[in-house]
Amino acid sequence: MSPSLLEERTEARPNPRQEASVRARGVSRGRRRAVTVARGVGGLVTLAVIWEVLPRVGLVDSYFIPPLSTVLEAWWQLIVSGELWRHLQASLVRSGAGFLLATVLAIPLGAAVAWYRPVREFFQPVLEVFRNTAALALLPVFTLILGIGEASKIAIITFACFFPILLSTIAGVATVDAQLLRSAKVLGLSPVATFRKVVFPAAVPTIFTGIRISGATAILVLIAAELVGANAGLGFLISYSNNNMLIPKMYAAILTTSLLGLGVNYGLVALERRFSRWRS
Repeated sequence: MSPSLLEERTEARPNPRQEASVRARGVSRGRRRAVTVARGVGGLVTLAVIWEVLPRVGLVDSYFIPPLSTVLEAWWQLIVSGELWRHLQASLVRSGAGFLLATVLAIPLGAAVAWYRPVREFFQPVLEVFRNTAALALLPVFTLILGIGEASKIAIITFACFFPILLSTIAGVATVDAQLLRSAKVLGLSPVATFRKVVFPAAVPTIFTGIRISGATAILVLIAAELVGANAGLGFLISYSNNNMLIPKMYAAILTTSLLGLGVNYGLVALERRFSRWRS
């Protein structure tokens, strides 16, 4: 038998040690994932038990911090009556519109600022002024200009979400590996093709960092914006319940806000994985 044929058969034969190592790594990854999930569930269960027990044993005032079961009962009543969906729908429309508008505006502008020097020199002073201005500090300005309706609420959310996405886009485009750019030049790609096929895909993970920050920011600013001149929305429900001493309903609205933020974050993580499949 020729040496080459012997080598081919030897290479083709499975290595028991390698297979065992792969299986062991798979098992260990599965175990680590299960342990991580179990610990997270354990933390949530512990929090729920503490929330339920402390008011009942009198360590905290049950009127101002009712037991979790009482809050969940009020939450269920809001769901059954349809009141929760009405407020949630209003909040989703406002935060979604502001977030999407900020994304559509910030990503192209951030890419242009990072990719073209004249654009960067023109916009950088203005961006530095506005990015250091707190969004909620401008809420009275937006209210004066746009009124207390939907336009001012969407505008303030857009402003708050704009700069995290803008800055992450600038950072992602500006820090693309120089070796990738040299390779694109060697392959004869035009600047537009280089940006579309090399720069932007490489910057996607960094861009999504800003997008996830903005997703959380949209919920936070939304609640503050709905405290002014709103008749629907989670922020309005929290304020209304507090003013009328409907404490369980207030906590139910706060819990809904937390779950909404959690859902937005996980949704953006899944979207990031879809756009970054090349990394695996």
